[in-house]
Amino acid sequence: MISSNDLRGGVTIVIDGQLWTVVEFLHVKPGKGSAFVRTRIKNVKSGATVERTFRAGEKLERATVDNRQMQMLYNDADGYHFMDQETFENITLQRDLIGERADFLKDGMIVDVQLHDGVPIGADLPAHVELRIVKTDPGFRGDTATGTTKPATLETGAVIQVPLFVNPDDVVRIDTRDRRYIGRVG
Repeated sequence: MISSNDLRGGVTIVIDGQLWTVVEFLHVKPGKGSAFVRTRIKNVKSGATVERTFRAGEKLERATVDNRQMQMLYNDADGYHFMDQETFENITLQRDLIGERADFLKDGMIVDVQLHDGVPIGADLPAHVELRIVKTDPGFRGDTATGTTKPATLETGAVIQVPLFVNPDDVVRIDTRDRRYIGRVG
């Protein structure tokens, strides 16, 4: 059991027999009345997101989630294939379990895969990844206008916005949480 006061982003709980992951939370202490926790939770199976309010101190059932480090082998029409680093078992995750962050998955990348009762329910990519740009308009000397960006296609096929001075074949660091360019590497 977990108290509603201990809810944080990424915590998985059981409500009415369904697995839910906390996406956002806010502890509210109004001037009158008792405190409460306003959350946005996501159904692990269906992907539906709902807002739910819990009384402060309300007891919830915490789901037992096993985090395992796995290496991404490849992706195809069946999904994304991962290998457990300890047991060398292979599992397949569908894109909807990983979400939009799947755009930054590269062969050989190590990610944390969450399992509930032996069934994969999601994957956490590193907050920052380094990927090569395969296609973008070339930059020119003096293209340093602040805030101006252009689209760039990464080696994984994802398209992000980068500053004008970034060229094809540059390796860039990206924040996978908000698809933001952080900087060039090297």
